[in-house]
Amino acid sequence: MNFRQQIWSAAASNRGPRRGSRAGVVEARRRFGSSDYARKSKAPSPLRSAGALQIFLLALVALSLVTSCSRIQNNNANVDHARAVTDEAGRRVVLPPKIDRIVSLAPNLTEIVYAVGAGDRLVGDTTFCDYPEPAKNVAKVGDTMTPSVERIIALKPQIVLVSTASQLEAFTNQLSAQQIAVYVTNPQSLDDVFRSIQTLGDLFDEHDRAAGVVSGLRTRANTVDAATKTAKPLRVFYQVAGEPLYTIGRDAFTTDLIRRAGGISVTADVPGAFPRFSDEAALAAKPEAIILPTGGSMGEANSAVVSALKNSPAVLNGRVYKINGDLLSRPGPRLVDGLEEMARALHPEVFKQR
Repeated sequence: MNFRQQIWSAAASNRGPRRGSRAGVVEARRRFGSSDYARKSKAPSPLRSAGALQIFLLALVALSLVTSCSRIQNNNANVDHARAVTDEAGRRVVLPPKIDRIVSLAPNLTEIVYAVGAGDRLVGDTTFCDYPEPAKNVAKVGDTMTPSVERIIALKPQIVLVSTASQLEAFTNQLSAQQIAVYVTNPQSLDDVFRSIQTLGDLFDEHDRAAGVVSGLRTRANTVDAATKTAKPLRVFYQVAGEPLYTIGRDAFTTDLIRRAGGISVTADVPGAFPRFSDEAALAAKPEAIILPTGGSMGEANSAVVSALKNSPAVLNGRVYKINGDLLSRPGPRLVDGLEEMARALHPEVFKQR
């Protein structure tokens, strides 16, 4: 019998048999030899009654204290088991010890979740999350930039994965009020992507699986580095979108990707990740090669060189390369696929020997 049961037992023993019950009648007959309990019994002693009542009240107070202490201990246990981590935006995020329900608000994060072996815990993602194939069947919460907070809350996730801090402001307070953690990733290089994969694997208790994925990706990336190390770097313009013209800047992970592929981004010094670029500046850049991320989930979008670059050395020499946009725009496991394709396009002479 535990302490709480002992308290209940003590409280019950001070009440005696319940009046009007069969046990109460039998006990009255046994004690007084008659069923006329009220008439033939003596009135109970006031002191005895007061003492019993006092014991009973003390027992109830003790029970209340035990219950309160138990609740405090349980709450402290929950706090003790919670994990405090820092996301890639420098935010402190408190997570449960085990994460079983995940919502992803970006295609690259969805791909990472599946790659590290946590795809069966993904309960929600965006309309753009189309890889791997099972991601298409996950409940949709809207698009990447304007997800439905109501749908997210209805799915009862323990964590919501966000690709950049710019997505946070509109809904983070609402999710926090529902005890839903928001974790931000913001990779600016291929190494940052590898770290994101490992970190998310650790958060989902899939350390070994994530480590294996990262190891394989690093090996492939190092092979590209070795192949292009002696090649002459080409001046590359990366066209994110035309009309209006957008490109990549110094904070974009794609700038690092071009360097690893044996190129030099002509906009590597432009502030920001994906800045608007003027036609005049594009013309003055005189790129030797142009990369067009197109196809994949983009369809035929961005499949033509912007008019300002029609007379660039890249176009005149036929060095315009179309590469599946999903492989270049999603900082996840398939980014190494994009790196390999870009390197082969820029330096086919090197890879012919392999």
